[in-house]
Amino acid sequence: MLKKALLAAVALSVIAGSAMAQDVKVLRIGLDGSENEADQIRNTQCVADGLKAATGVPEVQIFPSPDYNGVIQGLLGGTIDIASMGASSYAAIELQKPDAVDPILTYTGSDGSSGYYSIMVARKDSGIKTLADLKGKKLGFADPDSTSGYLVPNVSLPADIGAPVKEYFSETGFGGGHENLVLAVLDGKFDAGTTFGSGVGKWEEGYTGGNLHQMVNKGNLDMDDIVEIWRSPLIPNGPLMVNNAVPADMKAKVKAFFLDLPKKDLACFQAYTQGQNKDYIEVNKAFYQTIIDARKSVIGG
Repeated sequence: MLKKALLAAVALSVIAGSAMAQDVKVLRIGLDGSENEADQIRNTQCVADGLKAATGVPEVQIFPSPDYNGVIQGLLGGTIDIASMGASSYAAIELQKPDAVDPILTYTGSDGSSGYYSIMVARKDSGIKTLADLKGKKLGFADPDSTSGYLVPNVSLPADIGAPVKEYFSETGFGGGHENLVLAVLDGKFDAGTTFGSGVGKWEEGYTGGNLHQMVNKGNLDMDDIVEIWRSPLIPNGPLMVNNAVPADMKAKVKAFFLDLPKKDLACFQAYTQGQNKDYIEVNKAFYQTIIDARKSVIGG
C-alpha cells in the first residue's frame, strides 16, 4: 500500500508539473530603456512573435522601462520573465536575491568575441582629445545600473586618471540611458560621456555593434561629430536572463528559441542584440563572477 501511495504521489507530482508548464498563459519581456522606447519595442517585436510560436504560449508581452532598475525590480518581483541586460544589472539581481534569475545565454560579436567595451566620447569640436583634457570638466554616465555606462568606468578610470572619479571631474551625472547620454554630450550638457560598443569595425559605422552603431543606423548620430577619449578593458557581453519562476520545461523552450534565432532570423537577432552579431552561446553565473564582485565592491549589495 505504501509503495502504491508513493507511486501515486510521484505520478500526481509529474502531472501537476506538466500542467503548470502548460498553464503558462503569458511570457513578459522587459526592456531597460538603454535606447528610446519606440525603437526598443520595434526591435523586440519579432522576438515576441517568434517566442509565442515556438513555445505555444498564448501571449508574449513587451514591457518597456524608462531605466534599468525598472526591469531589475520586475525580475526580482517576478513580473518580468525574460530580459537581456548588461552584466551589472544581472549582478544587482544576484546580490539582492541569489538565484532569482538564471543567466542562460549571451551573444557573440562580429569577430566571434563575447565581449565589448565602455567607450568615452566627447564632441569633436570641444578640443577634448585625452583624459588629461577632461580634468575639472563634466562627465556623464548612462545609468547607475549600466555595466559599461557606470560600473566599469568607476572601476577602471581611477588607475588611468590617477585619482578618484569624483575628485578628477568637476561634476558627474546620468544621461538616462545610453542613447540619451550621447545626445546630452552632443547638446553640451556633459563634456564627455560613457557608452558602449564592440570596438571593432569601422568608426564611421559606430563599430559593428553597440549603442553608437545603433544611433548611426537610426540616423541620429554622425561619428564625425564625436571623438573617442577612452576605452575600458573588455567587458563580458550581458546575459539573456530567464526568471526562475518560469517552469523548467518552458525555460528550456525559451532557451531553444533564442539559440536557434540567429540561424532562423538573423535580422531579428541582430536587431534585438543591437549589432552585426553572430550567435548565442551558453553562459552561467561563473561567466559574470568578476562583474558581480566589482559591483559589490563599487556599489554594494
